[in-house]
Amino acid sequence: MSTTLNQTWFMTQRQLTAILRQPAYLVITLIQPVIWLFLFGSLFRKVVELPGFGSGSYLDYLVPGVVVMSAVSSNMWAGMGTLEEIERGTLNRFLTTPVSRTALMNANVVQQGISTAVQSAVIVLLGKLGGADYPGGIGGLVILVVASILLGTVFGACSNALGMLVRQRESIIGINTFLLLPLTFLSSAFMAPALMPSWMRHVADFNPVNWALVSGRSAMAADPRWGDVLSRGGALLALAVAAVWLSTRTFRAYQKSV
Repeated sequence: MSTTLNQTWFMTQRQLTAILRQPAYLVITLIQPVIWLFLFGSLFRKVVELPGFGSGSYLDYLVPGVVVMSAVSSNMWAGMGTLEEIERGTLNRFLTTPVSRTALMNANVVQQGISTAVQSAVIVLLGKLGGADYPGGIGGLVILVVASILLGTVFGACSNALGMLVRQRESIIGINTFLLLPLTFLSSAFMAPALMPSWMRHVADFNPVNWALVSGRSAMAADPRWGDVLSRGGALLALAVAAVWLSTRTFRAYQKSV
């Protein structure tokens, strides 16, 4: 077990180093959430005046939405990295080494989790500088970040599995583009559930993106709703484990095909 963990961390460091060598990519991944945060925050700030919205500041409401949306949008592209390693032959060369197959597959997910945590922390800090209030304190913010990491793991692992199966950039781009906006807007990322059409609220109940939002916002409230935190957080954890298992099984199928 310790050997697998060590190998996973080594492979994760390799991927983190590759990211740090792409400053343009780092800047873009940080600027995009800033645009969402302050553009949407300015555009919809008066929506809190609608009866039933239930929040005094739209920025307070928006920060968890941007954190979760960023986790989804960044992790959805994990399969592109896997596909690139397949095309370059890097992955096949690693298959000839004694490195753990679990480490090979999960390093990408761990790297995405670390990136998601850093990105989430930056968004939370920028929100605070912009005037957002976090009544739940550090504990609530930690739960929000953990929920975003679990959600990112779900999409990152599924994206890896997709990359292994389709092995075409166009397919990954098409599927991700198709899913991103429906998953986001069929949740409470930007609008309070009380103001959503009833059918959208029912769909949101089965949307993992909304599970992360409900878990994070419930923990960040002045009076945390721990039942919602545990139920949605537990569902996210179970889904993340299932997604990682699926990714691992897909990798084994790929290994047999080469």
